[in-house]
Amino acid sequence: MAAQVLGFVGLGRMGGPMSGRLVEAGYEVCVFDANGAALEAAVGQGARAASSPSDLASRADIVFVSLPTPDIVRAVVLGEGGIASGSRARIVVDLSTSGPRTAKLLAEGLAKSGKIGVDAPVSGGIAGARNGTLAVMVSCPRETYETLEPILKIFGRLFYTGEKPGLAQTAKLANNLLAAAALVVSSEAVVMGVKAGIDPKVLIDILNASTGRNSATQDKFPRAILTRTFDFGFATGLSYKDVRLCIDEAEAMGVPMVAGAIVRQMLAVTNAKFGPDSDFTSIAKVVEEWAGVEIRG
Repeated sequence: MAAQVLGFVGLGRMGGPMSGRLVEAGYEVCVFDANGAALEAAVGQGARAASSPSDLASRADIVFVSLPTPDIVRAVVLGEGGIASGSRARIVVDLSTSGPRTAKLLAEGLAKSGKIGVDAPVSGGIAGARNGTLAVMVSCPRETYETLEPILKIFGRLFYTGEKPGLAQTAKLANNLLAAAALVVSSEAVVMGVKAGIDPKVLIDILNASTGRNSATQDKFPRAILTRTFDFGFATGLSYKDVRLCIDEAEAMGVPMVAGAIVRQMLAVTNAKFGPDSDFTSIAKVVEEWAGVEIRG
């Protein structure tokens, strides 16, 4: 059994499996979530429940956070009764996609209470969280990274981006923009093929054997679009949030994102039409409706 006590706040679709992997690895894990059912499920796997983020940070040495939006992350970490007010934790790791400006704010706020902020957003979806095959992007002081490395490896493959707060968040936003862009453009291309009379499965096979292959054609179309299930596992609202964050950060840096703005608009349409809880593969349904055809494999 490891000597450190680990804390985990946010036991949703990603945080639940990730906290479970820490328990399975033999760590003593203290957990908190505002959702009682999620908290009960984690306790059932062997974790111990805390009564608040502050209580958790008073019982754990290292705290991990996996939450849906930057506002929630900031409130849970720096707000009243938040992690920063806990007496024991010295390292706080944000696994969320919260953006580089939030990462900097957290690092500065946590430093005031003698804690080190680490941004370590992950990519790879629910299956990656469950199986320990996530890409984990990390930025923090090198010494802190070396402390965290054996624990973070439980989640997947590590990519150290440097010491500056927000570098890992920037990498994650770049990834999520490209993932959404691939889905948007692939949807347009496949709908065009279907309207011309090509079997969509044949077209996807052609693309995946050719230079047009991408993460959407290789994974999302076969699993969630050709099957008409639209259940890849990533919410439209979260994808829209991530792409908006990316565009905002790029503009703040003076980096033009013309194509990125179009992707953001397509997500805005999908979000408005199907709702934030819909799967982001619903983007394909928007293009289908405009073209008057359906992609059926």
